[in-house]
Amino acid sequence: MDNSAGPPGGRLVLSPSALVRMARDVLEDAFPLIWVEAEISNCSRPASGHLYFNLKDAQAQVRCAMFRPKSQYLRFKPADGVRVLARARVSLYEARGEFQLIVEHMEEAGEGALLRAFEQLKARLAAEGLFDAARKRPLPALPRRIGVITSPSGAAIRDVLSVISRRFPLAEVDIMPVPVQGKDAPPAIAGAIAAASKARRHDVCCSRAAADRSRICGRSTTKPWRAQSTPARSQSFPR
Repeated sequence: MDNSAGPPGGRLVLSPSALVRMARDVLEDAFPLIWVEAEISNCSRPASGHLYFNLKDAQAQVRCAMFRPKSQYLRFKPADGVRVLARARVSLYEARGEFQLIVEHMEEAGEGALLRAFEQLKARLAAEGLFDAARKRPLPALPRRIGVITSPSGAAIRDVLSVISRRFPLAEVDIMPVPVQGKDAPPAIAGAIAAASKARRHDVCCSRAAADRSRICGRSTTKPWRAQSTPARSQSFPR
C-alpha cells in the first residue's frame, strides 16, 4: 500500500489558510454579536471609506474594521482617544491571521456623548435665535417675589434658597415643584415656566436641575429651552 500521498505518521497537516478558516469558524460560531466599550486608537479611514482602528483598555487591544456601508451612518467623527460603545462580530482576518472585530454599530460612550449632544442642541437653538439678547428682559436689582422651578427635595433647592437668603433676604419665594429627571421632567418644567409667565406673579423665575450630566433631564428635548425663551424674566443663580 502506498502511503506517500498521505500525511506522515497519519498526522493532520493543515495549510495556513485552512487553519485560519477553521479558527475563524470556531470564533464566529462561539460568539454572538457582542458589545464592547473601549477607547479608539490608531484610527484611519482610507479612500475606500472603510474605517480601521483599535479598541483598547489598559491591558489589551483588538483590531477592528467598520466597513463603509456601516461607517457612513456614524453620528460622530471617530478619532484616537474617543471612548466608544461598539456592537461587533468576532472574526479573523484571513490574510494576516489576525483576530479582529467587525463593527456593525458604534456610538460615543458615557459623558462624552451626553456633553456632545447637549452642545449640539444648544447650537441648534442658538441658530434659531432663542438666545438672542433682544429676547432678554432686564432683571430687577431687588426682586420682591422669586419663583423657583425645581424638585422640592434635594441639594438643588437647598442651594437656591441659600443664595436667595444671602442676596435677597426680604424676597418672598414660591417653590413650583417639578420632576427634574426622567421622561416626565421636560413637559413638567416647560409647563411650570409657561404657567409662571402667564401668572406674572414673580419678578424673577429661576430653575435648577440635577448636577450629574448623565441624569439631567431634557437634554434631548427642546421644550424647557423654548419655554424659557418666552418674554419672561428668568435667571439661573450661581452658587
